[in-house]
Amino acid sequence: MLFAEVVATSAAVAATRSRKAKIEALADLQRRLAPEEVEPVVAWLAGEPRQGRIGTGWRTLAAVDVSPADTPALDVAAVDAALDDLAGTSGPGSGQRRADTLSRLVGAATADEQTFLRRLLTGELRQGALEGIMVDAVATASGCPLDVVRRAFMLSGRLPATAAAALGGGSTALAEIGLQVGRAVRPMLASPAGSLDEALAELGADVSVEYKLDGARIQVHRDGTDVGVYTRSLREITGGVPELVAWALALPCRSVVLDGESLALTDEGRPRPFQESVSLAGSGVQRPNVFDCLHLDGQDLIDAPLID
Repeated sequence: MLFAEVVATSAAVAATRSRKAKIEALADLQRRLAPEEVEPVVAWLAGEPRQGRIGTGWRTLAAVDVSPADTPALDVAAVDAALDDLAGTSGPGSGQRRADTLSRLVGAATADEQTFLRRLLTGELRQGALEGIMVDAVATASGCPLDVVRRAFMLSGRLPATAAAALGGGSTALAEIGLQVGRAVRPMLASPAGSLDEALAELGADVSVEYKLDGARIQVHRDGTDVGVYTRSLREITGGVPELVAWALALPCRSVVLDGESLALTDEGRPRPFQESVSLAGSGVQRPNVFDCLHLDGQDLIDAPLID
């Protein structure tokens, strides 16, 4: 597929306020993708390269001053390959090699494609295709039930991989995506309510209420002596929180996945303010406050009831 078709879809999504129209435009594009194009395109339209952060910001892009191409010629594979090169460029002379790769890529792009690339690489691709809309579009394009797509996305932690599974293998492929110790799960987030009475009416009679201590959301995975600690955005921070790693290794189990928050405490044992708590990560004063166990010693507990 030509890269121009992706850019045109992005423009169409940005031009409408209709959620339904956004979903239809994204789903139509996904249906026309080759299997190897699904992951990069879904990642781009969700707002970031498939490779994640590749170290190319405004300063680097501002130094690339090349005229746009007159006609579209770039295809999805060529753009994704260039981004792979950028992500893998490091070491002595990497700055010049990165600039050369960017110049070739941007120089082969039309004016609209250049604008899209610059916004994509700087995290400024505001087109209204947030993850929620993209998840709906994946369900629409693949014909899979929305709840099945959402569950697979939660467990895989990666929307491009979820889309590839849905479009390539349907609900059967999505059902094969399970919880994997060491791979962060997308966290369940709170939903707002107008009042306590409204929240209780929606949740029903059996409700468990907990204190929210305003710490930093964490997810802790342990498999034997291997420990991983992840943030709400699924970024791994294991190396920066040795006290949490030591705590996880001391737990009386072989494998576990825990969801909770990390707090820095005062000498009196009271939680510190959120910003102060976050800034003290790795200082030895972080304490975990766990509110869910997703896996324990080989058994997944996501679907287990809180109370038997």
